[in-house]
Amino acid sequence: MSSENEIMSSGDSVMSNEDEVMSSENEVMSNESKIMSSGVVKAVCISDTKGVQKKNVGSARFLANWGAEGDAHAGNWHRQVSLLSYDKVEGFNALGAGVGHGDFGENIVAGGIDFRALPVGTLLKCGGAVLEITQIGKECHAHCSIYHKMGDCIMPREGVFARVITEGVISAGDRMDVVLHKTPLRAAVITLSDKGAAGLREDESGPLIGRMLKEAGYVVEERRVLPDDRTRLESLLTNLSDRRRVDLILTTGGTGFSRRDVTPEATLAVAERAAPGIAEAIRAHSLGITGRAMLGRGVAAIRGGTLIVNLPGSPKAVRESLEYVLPHLRHGVEILRGDAAECGVT
Repeated sequence: MSSENEIMSSGDSVMSNEDEVMSSENEVMSNESKIMSSGVVKAVCISDTKGVQKKNVGSARFLANWGAEGDAHAGNWHRQVSLLSYDKVEGFNALGAGVGHGDFGENIVAGGIDFRALPVGTLLKCGGAVLEITQIGKECHAHCSIYHKMGDCIMPREGVFARVITEGVISAGDRMDVVLHKTPLRAAVITLSDKGAAGLREDESGPLIGRMLKEAGYVVEERRVLPDDRTRLESLLTNLSDRRRVDLILTTGGTGFSRRDVTPEATLAVAERAAPGIAEAIRAHSLGITGRAMLGRGVAAIRGGTLIVNLPGSPKAVRESLEYVLPHLRHGVEILRGDAAECGVT
């Protein structure tokens, strides 16, 4: 089985924002919703222990903001339910894999739906339950028995994850509707601080960014505190961009001259395109407040459909920078989402 646990390294601090991002069915469904396609549930699987294959139980109750009742992976987080496409499993079995329902650790197998092709935010309606896709694919930290047998495992690239918006019972044979709707802008906040990650200093900048984003109409999907570690920051930026597919990532800290300040290097390492004007604007604005702004090394870049912006570390500098650039970032983010035209285009 492909492990469904994102391995958290010591020194990470995780702030759960599930209460903030959860929406009622009426709030979610009222936003230009449209049924795009439908499929059929082939299996419903659970396990009472993490790290083992799940058992096909045929039917389960899915609890709001929790997951499948009795399943070890249920909880107050964004990966409450895992799903796989039946056609992908059958294609893998045609290669000699010989896997059954639940062997990948998935909760739901459904035919007629290519889950991997759906955008984050897609709703799945089935058996009275409403699920919202929150992540596409996963990072495999330890190869499972399937991988060792086949030299491959489809769960990391084909599996998707969802949170439960509305409670309901999902059973094999049920129809599952795929509902597309316009989602709010989604963001993540990362604070880089050795002392903050070790619990020796209170993170004031991260919560401030979260509040300012919320006031600007964003949903903050995740807020994290990491030590100044380039490898771990690159991994988190990649996960948030490629799998969580948030629209905007704001980092704070790690942009100075210290040898431990590696935020710009990590950002550029995962970047696909540069967005230099944003960092230039932040520095130009800040130079009107303090000459030391010229020492800031923050950058801005794009990976996939995600904009990543480095902010300074102090709460004062964060507020000054965001008050200036945040209103303008929305247009760029909406262009990346396909919700707005380029400047000058009518």
